[in-house]
Amino acid sequence: MTNTHTQDLEISTEQIKAFLRKYPHFFEENAYLLADISLPSPHGNGVISLAERQQLAQRDKISTLENLIADMIENAEQNSATSEKIHQLSIGLLNQNNFRIMQLVLNEALQLNFGVTQSLIRFWVKPSNNALASDAAFTPMSEPFNAWINTLTAPYCGEKPATIDASLFADSIQSFACIPLGKKGEPHVGVLILGATDPQRFQANMGTIYLEKIGELVSTALYHHLFTLQL
Repeated sequence: MTNTHTQDLEISTEQIKAFLRKYPHFFEENAYLLADISLPSPHGNGVISLAERQQLAQRDKISTLENLIADMIENAEQNSATSEKIHQLSIGLLNQNNFRIMQLVLNEALQLNFGVTQSLIRFWVKPSNNALASDAAFTPMSEPFNAWINTLTAPYCGEKPATIDASLFADSIQSFACIPLGKKGEPHVGVLILGATDPQRFQANMGTIYLEKIGELVSTALYHHLFTLQL
């Protein structure tokens, strides 16, 4: 009996749906039903009329859309702010010719504007000017680390890489970003390593488009210090 009753109810429900689809103006012609039919409130506050239920549904949709638009605006504002910071970094690097000063400008900008606690650059090619060979940027890294960097096609973000020398960074550093340096389509010539005390600053699943832009900017700014320009 129960199964038969359920089947009849399901058929009856489908018939009602078909009827309302066939006659979309039914509730306009029988507006009194909107107030007479009571439904459970979606917010658990007793029962409400069909008209009130529809109004609540529309308000919920509007609220969802408003939240979505607010998130989109916030993301756009954050992207705009980040783009401006990268632009200012570009200007700062373009205003310098000295290799060591360019590194200072870069490190200061990363710490002040990009939530970086500690950063360092390492190259595994000889500088075009032998006087720069003693700069810390040309301190050799381990072969396993260099080999790992050479496998990257995009910046790495996450916990401390297993192949990196732990003594290079303070124990308080909780998240890392490793950005390969060099020209597109050519072997990497170095790496920019960023560290942050905030474990959420560089997450494994984060977007890396701005890190890639910083890598391209740094590579371009320092490139002539690594290779003699051919005229």
